[in-house]
Amino acid sequence: MRIKRKEQNQMRRSLDLAREVQQSLLPSSVPEVAGLDIAGKSIYREKTGGDYYDFLNFKNGSSKRVDIIIGDVAGHGLPSALLMITARALIRLRSSLPGSISDIVTDVNHHLSQDTGESGRFMTLFYLSIDLVNKSIKWVRAGHDPAILYNPYDDSFQELIGPGIPLGVDQAGQFVECQKMGLAKGQIIVLNTDGIRETRNSRDEMFGNDSICEIIRQKKDATANEIMNSILEERYNFQSNSNPEDDFTIVVIKVNDDLYRSKMILQDFMRKIPNTPLKTIESLTRKIKMRQKNLFKFMRLQERRR
Repeated sequence: MRIKRKEQNQMRRSLDLAREVQQSLLPSSVPEVAGLDIAGKSIYREKTGGDYYDFLNFKNGSSKRVDIIIGDVAGHGLPSALLMITARALIRLRSSLPGSISDIVTDVNHHLSQDTGESGRFMTLFYLSIDLVNKSIKWVRAGHDPAILYNPYDDSFQELIGPGIPLGVDQAGQFVECQKMGLAKGQIIVLNTDGIRETRNSRDEMFGNDSICEIIRQKKDATANEIMNSILEERYNFQSNSNPEDDFTIVVIKVNDDLYRSKMILQDFMRKIPNTPLKTIESLTRKIKMRQKNLFKFMRLQERRR
């Protein structure tokens, strides 16, 4: 009996250490990126899990691009955590090298597939890249739930879909990069793992994407952190406060400022029309409140007059 208890204590300490290591690999804070408000969180069913999120390619306060990755390894516990840690290392290494995000995901899949072999283990992934200069987004979807994009101006939702199988299934798999232009102030992007959407209550009803979208709509004027916490709280209440059946992770991105883009437009404008007085540009900027679409109209008008 004492030997068994000792083994259990050793196993508990090992799991606690594994949890500590895994938690240290998750972001300790969200990036401070001009024009974006970002929040993220992972909650594991057990002490360790296979959910993962990360922020890459940003420099606090002066970024021109930020990459946001979310992933979900099949299964729970320590085996999933080990595969998640491997995938994280591969993604970070490959993303530091030249290439598109489709190249990154394709190469990561090639190497990860060598580790999964015949084990049947795999990982879904959504790789999102936000270009702050061009106000555009690119993404690669590897078998993961589509991200949700909310536009408050027409109260519409769009799923960021795209082809792609999970990582670790086919070593020769190729992944496609999708793109959307016109990211605008007030828009909200939500990435999450299926542990949130597939939460079930005592009546075996699923929480679903509709619930997530309704919370986003109701909280459209809130901060990213408030939107995230509202989704997690509603999920918790929906499940009647019982323990989660799956790991779940969520990242919320809210476009809250056109300042960065407007500065870049003004710099480009001054290069194109060097004879335009600086006071004219500053006056225009104040008048239209740095709104991108109005500034573009002005630029096109000035260029036609030349």
